[in-house]
Formats: sequence, C-alpha cells, structure tokens
Amino acid sequence: MEVQSLSKNKRIGLNFLSILNDIKRRPEDAAEELGVSTEEINQIIAGEKELSVEIVNRAIEIWPLNARDFFLINDDAPNGVKIMRSEQSTKSKRTMDRAGKPYYEYRDTAMSSIALFRPEWIEELCYVKNNDPENTDAQWNDGHFMHQFTYFIGDVNYYYKGPDGQKKVAVTQTGDSVYGTPFRPHTFTTRHEAIKNGLILALTYGNKLAADTQQELAAIGEELGIQFHLDFSSREKAFSSLLKFYIDASSLSLLELSKRTNIPINLIEKYLTGDTQLPNIDEIKKFADALNIQTRDLFPPDTIEEKVLLRNYKTSPRWFYPDSTKIYELVELVNSKNLPDSKALELNIHSSDVNDNTLDLKMGLHQYIYNVGDTTMSFSWKYNEKLHNEKIHPGDSIYIKPFIPHNFREKGKLLILRIGSRITGDAQREFSNLDKNDAQRAIQETQMWFNPKGK
Repeated sequence: MEVQSLSKNKRIGLNFLSILNDIKRRPEDAAEELGVSTEEINQIIAGEKELSVEIVNRAIEIWPLNARDFFLINDDAPNGVKIMRSEQSTKSKRTMDRAGKPYYEYRDTAMSSIALFRPEWIEELCYVKNNDPENTDAQWNDGHFMHQFTYFIGDVNYYYKGPDGQKKVAVTQTGDSVYGTPFRPHTFTTRHEAIKNGLILALTYGNKLAADTQQELAAIGEELGIQFHLDFSSREKAFSSLLKFYIDASSLSLLELSKRTNIPINLIEKYLTGDTQLPNIDEIKKFADALNIQTRDLFPPDTIEEKVLLRNYKTSPRWFYPDSTKIYELVELVNSKNLPDSKALELNIHSSDVNDNTLDLKMGLHQYIYNVGDTTMSFSWKYNEKLHNEKIHPGDSIYIKPFIPHNFREKGKLLILRIGSRITGDAQREFSNLDKNDAQRAIQETQMWFNPKGK
C-alpha cells in the first residue's frame, strides 16, 4: 500500500534507480555519460525533479535501453476500481460501415491502462434472412491480434471458419458464449426474425504475446521471430518441438543426452520426429533433469483445442458460491485451457441485504464486469483500508484490480471476464522463487545495488 501512495515523479525516480542498478551505473556515472550534474540525477531519483524527454533520448542513444523502459504503466484506478456509466458508454458510440452500409454500432465500456482488456459493446445493424454461412450480407473481418471472448444478447448469428477452413455459422441466443484465438476471421449479424438488433459484448484482451513480447518479436524480425513458433499441431509434435528447443539451448549432443538419461539415441531421435507416441513420465523427468529444466517445461498441452470454442448457455455448468451463504449463482461460460488465467462467468446475485458488507469475492486476476441485467445493484470494495460503495446500474461496467476484496448485493445479473496479468504464469513463478523481502524490491527498487560506504 505504501508504494501505491507514491507520487508519479517518485515512482519514475525509483524506476530510474532500478535501471541504473541494472546497467551498473552510480548516479555520478550516469551524470557524466548523460551530460548533466550528479545533483540532477539524484533529484530525479528522489522524485524532486521530472525526468525529461531530453535525458531519456540521450540515455537510449548510449545505453542498450528503450524509451518505454523509463516510463510507467499509468494507474487510472487509484481506488482499485474504475467504473464506466452507461451514459458514458452511449456518448462513445460510433457506427461502422461495411460494404457501404451501416454494419455495427460500437460503444466503449470500462477499460484500464493497467490491464490488457479492450472490451466493446457492439450492436449488429445488419439483418440476414437466413442462416447460410455463405450469406453475402455477412461482411467478414480479417481477424485481429487480441483474444476474443464474446457474450451474446438476442438473436445473433456468429460466422467463423472451422478447422477445415470452411465457413460456419452459430445460431446463438442470449447467454451463449464463444472464444476465438487471435487473427481468426469472423463476423456477426442479427437474424431477420429478431424483435430488436442483436447485441454482443466483445471482450478482446491481450495475454502473454501482447505489449513487450510483441515488440520483442518485431525487433528480432520476421525471419528469426517466426522460429519461436513451435509445432503444436499434436501433442507428439508439441513435445518434440519443446525437447528440441531445450536441447539446442544447451548445445547438448544426442550422445551426451543419451548418456545423461540412459535413453537410447535411436529412441530420442524417434521422439524428436513427433511421429511416435509420447515418452512416459519417467522418461520426461529424465529429459528435464538432463537439461536442467522443470518437468513442466517439456509437457505438451493436454489437448489440442480448436481455434474457436462455443458454449451453449442452457448446458453451461452452474453452482452456488460461497457454500455457506449461496449468495451468488455462477454460470461457467466458454473458457480455453490454453488461457488458464482467463475465466468467463455469469454472476447472478441472490441477496437483497445492502447492509451486508461481507467482502466475499477476491482473486488474483484483473476483472471486467458488465451489468447485463435490468436491475441496479450495490457494489462494495476495500482499498487502502477504506470501504467504498457504488450503485451499478444496467449497462454500467467496471474494472477491478487483482486481489481487491469486494461484493455485490441486491438481485441482479453480471457478466464477468477475469484475465491474467503480465505477472501471472511464468512471471509469477519467477517472482515466487524470490525471497519475500527480495520480492518487495522487485515491486519497487529503493536502494543502490551496493553501499559505496562499505558493508
């Protein structure tokens, strides 16, 4: 909590200190190389002076750094939560034409600079007279970089391409949901029998490929970058690709690998083709030990999923939470096993006690929430030891930081999409391998890497 209360200049200053530690520069070294006084460098570190663009530009000319290294993610949710009212969403509306006709009306919903959500409210303005996947009134896009979870409201047709490349159409109803991998062409229309235009909540979001990872791939270049793409067309091919990657990383000969594992070379060669059965768990462990990596690093996906996943609302799993109160009835919407930190849910609230401040919801994921019902509910959360309360009306949307304790009261229905951060997954494992005191310094560096006075 203390770190979160720091001023922007102080946070930038401590980040600057962390950079100097990483490239092993004392303030006086940095001052000399940047052509400024040591006093100015110390003032920047202390948050007493703004880090100028001129200093950043000089720094990236002489040091192996990028300009983005010097600037912070903007915290636009200083109370842990960001709410966008329905009226604000309406003001953001814009109509998109396709083939010379109005096709979609877009509206913004709650977004934060902290999380990789890019959610949109989209009304389908194009009506179709049949459910033919080849219907020429359906104007396809070319796909986009973000993962997409879609929640359907009303009579909406969803067009996509199956694994065989053929066009398909899903005839959806309210509550149905779909997940699509990045760059999959698709489109949406309203069916002709609909009483009103169909509506989708298209919750696009980045995951581990977004931001710095994408930038690194672009900097490496297409010829080299594409070689990071392993063959995951089957579990056997996935294992062989992972094994080969780590063998190459260690410059380990097959003879040496065979000596370390007691697995015959000819069998290793078969595994590397990806055309034979997977090794057993003991063999995988032997490979991992020989390569000095974790066993999990060699495990292929449990299943090879389709690029588009559909889930029918009527057959979706349902349960109550918590067990003791059963205040919430949850519906599990479509989720991908390849995105374990992404969870899509419908939350139905069964409590009218607005005075109940029990904060019974808390998780380590970013949350996007949209009031898809027709009632207003009470939303409470705690941040920096202060309790906050707001009314959430139909059409309002919310962003919530990870680990914020919160609740919802009064009867209503919410759509929730929880996604991981840059931290969850492998980064979280790396973070957790640090001593807890060292983890605090990883969050915000506060000291030089050595004491010039000695220690």
